[in-house]
Amino acid sequence: MNTRPAVADLAPSGKLRAAINFGNPILAVKDDASGEPRGVSVDLARELAKRLGVPLEMVYFNAAGKVVEGLKSNAWDVAFFAIDPDRAADIESTAAHVVIEGSYLVREDSPIRNNAEVDREGVRIAVGKGSVYDLYLSREIKKAKLVRAPTSPLVTNLMVKESLEVAAGITQQLEADARRIPGLRLLPGRFMVINQAMAMPKGRTEGARYLAQFVEEMKASGFVAASLKRHGIENAKVGPLAAP
Repeated sequence: MNTRPAVADLAPSGKLRAAINFGNPILAVKDDASGEPRGVSVDLARELAKRLGVPLEMVYFNAAGKVVEGLKSNAWDVAFFAIDPDRAADIESTAAHVVIEGSYLVREDSPIRNNAEVDREGVRIAVGKGSVYDLYLSREIKKAKLVRAPTSPLVTNLMVKESLEVAAGITQQLEADARRIPGLRLLPGRFMVINQAMAMPKGRTEGARYLAQFVEEMKASGFVAASLKRHGIENAKVGPLAAP
């Protein structure tokens, strides 16, 4: 791919500023031993900077909502978060490079047995503020009440502390929470599919075209699959190739 037309859009300062969100452990975490960032988002950011021929600066966040807020202050050039119509006005997203699922977590003795029973009067659902499932459930939930945690990794802690009926989040995170905290169980199935994509500010046409092609090449070449495997990410799928 020709990089010259895209560099001005993707790295206007001469370096690529990539927003790395530690609020989604499927995409990025800090290594326990070194403290360095790792994950598929980090790998893709490094590869993109390499192909553009510019230095990489990683800008760290602990929640997807804060990444979106960072757009207003021009804090980043590219980012990694889920596709959602509420974000489309200001953000240009590629096709999904990773597909994950959203699930519900309840107490072992909860009378709620399936996803259809969650949206009822008196049910309070813990969600990560500004997360894609917060946006989705804000549109879809009619009777239950959403209670927002500052970040997605704190959702289950909030549920337990406030004695809430349900926690909503990424399946893998909730599975880990259920292992960490006794007396919790996941409801069967999923309440939504979460399409994780690369994104950039709207209106940068050449950069958006390049980024879309980059993501498709990273999927088709096996780069994304290899990255997920290397970082021990299970139950997350590589996004399907976009139609030509």
